[in-house]
Amino acid sequence: MSGLTPMELRADVPALSEEAYFNYGAHGPSPRYVVERAESFLADHEFTVPAASDPYQHAFDTYDEVRERVARFINAAPAEIALTESTTAGINAVADGISWEDGDVVVRTDLEHPAGTLPWRRLERAGVEVRTVPTEGGRINRDAFADAVADAKLACFSAITWTHGTQLPVTELVKITHDAGALALVDAVQVPGQAESDVDVWDADAVAAAGHKWLLGLWGGGFLYVDHAVADELAPRRVGYRSVNDASGSSVSFAPGAERFEVGSANPAPHVALSEAMDTIREVGITTIRDRITALTERFTDAVPDKQLLTPTPAESGLVTIDVPDPQATVERLGGAGITIRSLSDPDAVRASIHAVNTATEVDRLARELDKSTPTDR
Repeated sequence: MSGLTPMELRADVPALSEEAYFNYGAHGPSPRYVVERAESFLADHEFTVPAASDPYQHAFDTYDEVRERVARFINAAPAEIALTESTTAGINAVADGISWEDGDVVVRTDLEHPAGTLPWRRLERAGVEVRTVPTEGGRINRDAFADAVADAKLACFSAITWTHGTQLPVTELVKITHDAGALALVDAVQVPGQAESDVDVWDADAVAAAGHKWLLGLWGGGFLYVDHAVADELAPRRVGYRSVNDASGSSVSFAPGAERFEVGSANPAPHVALSEAMDTIREVGITTIRDRITALTERFTDAVPDKQLLTPTPAESGLVTIDVPDPQATVERLGGAGITIRSLSDPDAVRASIHAVNTATEVDRLARELDKSTPTDR
């Protein structure tokens, strides 16, 4: 691929040929070559490698290659990358690697996805206090966050909120967290594929994400960044031959860096697809993608009445949340018209995810159809 444009990328995604798709914040349909790359790996691994060489070594070499590709994409070192199943798996890996004590404190915002809430709720049974920082309109108050994290062990927050599409001030929140002596864990799943993904700028201790949303990768292709010095202080509870230096040793000696969070014989195919998806996004250019998302999102929000927009304007990402009388009925009605969006429960609304592969015509059509959901006297 050379000089790939958003519309050329769109043409390679079969699911976009007929449907006006606006649900990338949940699932991004893949281009043919992303799926074909995974299929090619599987065919080689199952049909050719067993007779020609060692399937395990083939898989391990593939893991190493993918870690290097992910590291380049997010500006990290390969040793700081663990290949995971999902963002949820990454957050849980960090949570399970910490030695928690009765009275320890975890801080989160009220904007977090269940991936960033459930692991901490489980820890409450072990005496860990979970503090939730309230927000307003997708915005966080820095002073309230600082007060909450003052004696915490860890803070977990999203880079882009899945409820409002707002960008939280990650670098500032990380600094506040570090000044308090706590670890900073970022849920970044809504970032890769629609915005810059530079963990060096954020300076967080750990960042969890996955490739099946804006990157247009496959389910199962997640990744976890953990700062090398931090990783070496964590002791995962789930341990397998990929987690340790010597699986046959008499004691457990964890592998250096983030690799200690990898466990056993995971299928490399989704991560092979992740590499291909990242290469595709790089080929289009993240600046090109971001600028097009911004233009399409502004076009959409300009067409929606201000009183219905729950996402602050100008929108800070492709995620836009809209107040409608009956969100689920609206999703179903639009689905029947060939338009895919999703409903949310908190806030009780619908959310459109606008990617660079969408068109102005689709965006206008979405705005018109949503207008039909709003009573004239509302």
